[in-house]
Amino acid sequence: MKVIFTQDVKGKGKKGEVKDVLVGYANNFLLKNKYAVEATPGNLKQLEQQNRRAEADRQQEIDDAKALKAKLEDIEVEVSAKTGEGGKLFGSISTKQIADVLKNQHDIKIDKRKMDLPHGIHALGYTNVPVKLDKEVEGTIRVHTVEK
Repeated sequence: MKVIFTQDVKGKGKKGEVKDVLVGYANNFLLKNKYAVEATPGNLKQLEQQNRRAEADRQQEIDDAKALKAKLEDIEVEVSAKTGEGGKLFGSISTKQIADVLKNQHDIKIDKRKMDLPHGIHALGYTNVPVKLDKEVEGTIRVHTVEK
């Protein structure tokens, strides 16, 4: 019996997959627990529409990420910090501080976990911070650290 999985079933199939399974297994477990639906022409057409909609949504996410990448290339984030002798910072500038300043100065919200800055910024001047906007799109934020 052909079924369309509505949820992931370990060892049998993933959500959205169409597979041939034993009739008893399908009736007594998959259909009864709503892990799958029978692969009728109507259900197959509905699955195809869902896949097209999901693909269009994914493409929209990629386009939005590319637009944000272009916007980030044009701006500069200015972060002020306390400094000691010789222009060294007390502590460091973290991704949370960069995200907060980016939100306040330019009204752009980016999650701090998407920024790739493992050790923070420890010196005055300009730093390029890589940002993972999407699985396929990566941008950079230009951060200017100034003395308070």
